[in-house]
Amino acid sequence: MSSVITPLAGKDSRPGSRLLTLVGIVVVIAGLYFGRQVLMPLALATVLSVLFAPVVVLFEKSRLGRVPSVLAALLLCFAIFATLGWSVTTQLLQVLADLPAYKTNIHNRIVAVHTPTNSGLGKAASTVNDLSRELSSASQATGSKKSGSKDPVPVQVASPPRSTAEYLRTVLGPLTGILETAGIVIVFTLFILVKREDLRNRVLRLAGSGQLNVMTQAMNDASTRLNRYLLLQFAVNVGYGLLFGLGLYAIGIPHPLLWGVLGCLLRFIPYIGTPVAATFPMAMAFAVFPGWSQVGLTFGLFLFLEIIIANVFEPWLYGAHTGISSLAILVAAIFWGVLWGPVGLILSTPLTLCVILLGRYVPQLTFLEIILGDEPVLSPSANFYQRLLALDDDEARKIAVEYLKDHALDELYDSVLIPALGLAEKDRHTNTLDDTRSAFIYRGTSEVVEELYEMSQEGTQSTLCEISPVSDFSSPRPMIVCIPARDEADEIVGTMVTQLFWRAGYKAQKVEIAPVATMLAQLEILNPAVVCVSALPPFAAGQAKSLCKQLRERFPTTKIVLGLWRFPGGLENAQQRVGSRCADMICTSVTQLIFAMIEKNLLPSSLARELSESNLDTSAVK
Repeated sequence: MSSVITPLAGKDSRPGSRLLTLVGIVVVIAGLYFGRQVLMPLALATVLSVLFAPVVVLFEKSRLGRVPSVLAALLLCFAIFATLGWSVTTQLLQVLADLPAYKTNIHNRIVAVHTPTNSGLGKAASTVNDLSRELSSASQATGSKKSGSKDPVPVQVASPPRSTAEYLRTVLGPLTGILETAGIVIVFTLFILVKREDLRNRVLRLAGSGQLNVMTQAMNDASTRLNRYLLLQFAVNVGYGLLFGLGLYAIGIPHPLLWGVLGCLLRFIPYIGTPVAATFPMAMAFAVFPGWSQVGLTFGLFLFLEIIIANVFEPWLYGAHTGISSLAILVAAIFWGVLWGPVGLILSTPLTLCVILLGRYVPQLTFLEIILGDEPVLSPSANFYQRLLALDDDEARKIAVEYLKDHALDELYDSVLIPALGLAEKDRHTNTLDDTRSAFIYRGTSEVVEELYEMSQEGTQSTLCEISPVSDFSSPRPMIVCIPARDEADEIVGTMVTQLFWRAGYKAQKVEIAPVATMLAQLEILNPAVVCVSALPPFAAGQAKSLCKQLRERFPTTKIVLGLWRFPGGLENAQQRVGSRCADMICTSVTQLIFAMIEKNLLPSSLARELSESNLDTSAVK
């Protein structure tokens, strides 16, 4: 699947376009409902053609023509289905024939589970039944006296004997519609398999020559995902039916082949299919065996297989993302079931996959992919910021901790926390974030930064270098001081930078936010070799430029590093914004800061040599 998605046309968010999209969706749904007699066989034929296509290709490789290969594949598949169907039908008729033999056992089981008459609940139920009978008898007697009539004589209407033709019409009547639909599906499947290249070219021609690239991506994406899902689902369901049937055979449930095939077929129906399939052998165990052992074993077998397959085999085969969210699968099953009945339930997942792909490549229908797809809707940074907006610092901390499990600490800062602070700064300066929430966000982020740094010290997550952090700051290493440019958000990012300096082996310290004169006075006391100015766009760039000028005038021999974190347009735009003489070095991410300092020779040669000997890779910043 291509990682670059190009929409079919430019996105139009005008109200008129939205209204047309809504009207179009309503028209399509109405067409799907009223045209279901044709569209349902066509959809079934498309699914079957996807399943039969590998068999057709296999026959074609044996130097058979297209039409003989298609006919051979269909005959082979239908022969297998017919043989299996005949065996299942035979067992089903046997079950129906054996039902009278199970009548006594079923009656005894019902009597056994009935409420005992000597209990309080049984006595109350018996009293209510007696009163009901007495009231019913009194009502009938009063009615008879008033009418002066005798009890009515029951009359039975006997129908005349039916002829053979009428009997066959009664039996085969409900099957007529099924046979007609099956015939249409076979014709459609044959046509799709024989003319698949022609159908593909017609779809491409319908989209227009200017959309060949996009349509090719869309068709390849749809073909790959649909083929993979259908084939894997078919394999998983067949495996489930085989294991379920063998398990029932070991338990001793009669007709295990019938229940195994039923479990395989009903598992194509999301959520409800498998429990329904397990109900039938449990009912058979209830009817055949006097005890409850076989019923419990049957339920345990169903539960064991469902847990193992749903939580182990399906994620392993389907991958991390099936393309559809779990809620969307349920909603789609209800929607297509109401629209097309049982066929809609079976086809709900494949059809929803097609709908998601339609939303991926048609800008006006992007909301379909957002609603139905399983891709994360919010980025980790936006999700982190949203939870802090909701005053839920616990969940925000969980988001950061989960991200840190698979990423380094500096990646967490660059990709999650700093972008979240940037969103908060933007909202605060546009007066859409009140003081209470902004204070909560800053306090919550600071706590997360301190906590995650301690957690990272216990692990080995770092993309900066492989040396251990320095614990003895009495060594002649350069002093680096991080100073905020404007407000509290800049100070929080300064804390992150200071922590990363510690991890990389530098002697570093931060200055808390204060008036500029106060911060400059603290710098005179610390006398650092390098000053790192932390500035979080979009509103700190001007203040950072002014602060760098004051630092240059006050400390002419000190190296000045300016961090314009995640500046729009990257490093080149940041340099144009503040000027090349503003600082000795400008960075836009904390990850590249230490690498770039070594590249710019802002550190003593002895320390740079020590870092290089620890196999520090600085090529990433070039």
